[in-house]
Amino acid sequence: MKKPPSLLSLTLDSALLNLSDISDLSPIPDHILLDLFLRILKAGRLTEKVLRLFIATGKEEVISFIQALNIQHIVTPVLPTRCSEKF
Repeated sequence: MKKPPSLLSLTLDSALLNLSDISDLSPIPDHILLDLFLRILKAGRLTEKVLRLFIATGKEEVISFIQALNIQHIVTPVLPTRCSEKF
């Protein structure tokens, strides 16, 4: 007989599906954050916004994991909106 999912597993699945509604991950313990990050990677849902959300936690273990995977920010160039001869 198949074992039912744990409450933690269901919570992480729900967080994965509702990433756009989450604005702060800092209260979440490190081991749960890492599990959530791995689930996001596995699901192919890592975006620049999600990456910034994880980095904003300031948790060393999470930041070290991101660095170990060599995941980097995408720097989007900003084009001037007005051209003038004066700089």
